[in-house]
Amino acid sequence: MKVHYTGKLEKLDEASIRKIEARFAKLGKLLDRRSEKEAHVILTKERRERRAEITVNYYDHPLVGTSAAADSVTALLAACEKIEKQVLKLQTKRRDTKRRAGEPAAAEAPAAPEKAAAAEPRVYRVNHAGSRKPMTVEEAMIELGGKKNYVVYRDAETGGVSVLLRREDGHFDLVEA
Repeated sequence: MKVHYTGKLEKLDEASIRKIEARFAKLGKLLDRRSEKEAHVILTKERRERRAEITVNYYDHPLVGTSAAADSVTALLAACEKIEKQVLKLQTKRRDTKRRAGEPAAAEAPAAPEKAAAAEPRVYRVNHAGSRKPMTVEEAMIELGGKKNYVVYRDAETGGVSVLLRREDGHFDLVEA
């Protein structure tokens, strides 16, 4: 991982430099998958406070970690921690998203059915007798509403199957079987 510093870095002892380098090495292990990443570190000094801002671009997501402390080392380490949390969050988000399979190849696609096969009518039988309760004509009109053109129901009075149709002129036809 390449680290670019902007601002004045105070003179640090060897132990502090090793801590910072170890933290950036850990961050580099998290980030450097396919290519080497770059981190931009901006250090500023305001009165008695030192600020550190680290910016890393990770798969088109700019990750920014800022921190303020009494000394530069503490501010840098805290900003690195914030970046690590963001990286781990993005990695789990990328890992947990559902990925869809691509489109099947053209060779695997079924051939178009011939017109003769399409001309044969198909009969679909559906048994809703057990799941539907008997209705009156008024209830069937309410269920018909404004969306449907017809409703097939079991008549509560006769027990037979009835079909209520809406005509184009807005009137209704009732077919009893």
